[in-house]
Amino acid sequence: MKFYIFNLGCKVNSYESNIMQEDLIKNGFILGSKDDSDIFIVNTCTVTNTSDNKSLKMIRKLKRDYPKTIIVAVGCLPQVNSYVVKNLGVEIILGNVGKSNISKYINQYLQNKKQIIDIKNISSQKFENMCLNNFDKTRAFVKIEDGCENFCSYCIIPYTRGKVRSKNPDLVIKEVKNLIEMGHKEIVLTGIHTGHYGADISTSFADLLKQLVKIKGLERLRISSIEITELNSEVLDVIKNNKNLVSHLHIPLQSGSDKILKLMNRKYDKEYFIKKVMELREIREDISITTDVIVGFPEEDDMLFAETIETIKTIGFSKIHVFPFSLRKNTKACEIPNHVDDVTKKRRVHKLLELSNELEKDFMNKFIGKEVLILPEVYLDGYLIGHTDNYLKVRIKGDRNLLNNFIKVKITKNSYPYLDGIIIKTIASK
Repeated sequence: MKFYIFNLGCKVNSYESNIMQEDLIKNGFILGSKDDSDIFIVNTCTVTNTSDNKSLKMIRKLKRDYPKTIIVAVGCLPQVNSYVVKNLGVEIILGNVGKSNISKYINQYLQNKKQIIDIKNISSQKFENMCLNNFDKTRAFVKIEDGCENFCSYCIIPYTRGKVRSKNPDLVIKEVKNLIEMGHKEIVLTGIHTGHYGADISTSFADLLKQLVKIKGLERLRISSIEITELNSEVLDVIKNNKNLVSHLHIPLQSGSDKILKLMNRKYDKEYFIKKVMELREIREDISITTDVIVGFPEEDDMLFAETIETIKTIGFSKIHVFPFSLRKNTKACEIPNHVDDVTKKRRVHKLLELSNELEKDFMNKFIGKEVLILPEVYLDGYLIGHTDNYLKVRIKGDRNLLNNFIKVKITKNSYPYLDGIIIKTIASK
């Protein structure tokens, strides 16, 4: 039987979708397409109302357009709202436990032809060990952690993913070594609260980084996202002394107003954030720092929004991912008064996106005339497209056979969203 996976949401979901794919192929299923599959798996997201709607819309469409196909709904949406998915007539419903054994559930359904609903109590689960053999890309994700205990007032994720649970460091190292042997040049560490890795198993994120950067053949190590409070002296020391840990960090700000940060139950103020970024830039002059910002949080008036804009300009991010506030049932934000109307939210989103474009172009312009190292990932219309270690997207004329090889490039022009360049030389892998 053929299957196809629809992945929605974060990098953790992407990793887990690849885990499901490997499990199914290992157990005799065949990867198909949208048009010829017998089984559709929807790996859902519920981080915002928009995410909910997107997941439900996809499931409804699949049920309508492919009535004879088995539909499997997994992930964050069923974990907290299984009854909504059940009412759509989905054949198999799982939460965030059991994805690594997805074939078992499908075989069970094929035998009995009875709806399966298996939603485990996420708060009592241990880390579900998953290990990818081959990501089939230049860049491979490695999930090192699951769960979050920050309980930001706007966020439902602690209820969909549970407590912090960490993968055994030996298993992380084994998985990374295997991916390197399979030809991956860049490893991305990912999790729900990545920087909190180790809190449950008497180790730390810094300790894991120290081991990983020493692995032979690891050209680039990237952290998918980290909280500013987790950039402690040990982590900064690893960044300072190991060039294969890339010059790019995604650090969520969420708001540049101290009042709003407090209402959000974030664990820092803007002064702390700014000082920590200054420390980073002393260590890595050309580091790219990207961020997430939520606009239109309850109590955010025009003055507090203006404060956020000034904080962002002071920090000088290289890119901002902007999200309008989405009220999630059963979160603390429900209790906060003075909600912002949708028209104001949209206006603020637009303003921040304009600022993001300006900051991104300014950051890119700094590299015109400089030589950079890129790792081409895509070949398109005669161009090789890849990223520098600080996540600049570079486009060069070149041959397809240079994919997945480091190339030294001289940047000649900012053709946003790309930097254009010319090849200086190909760099042999270590």
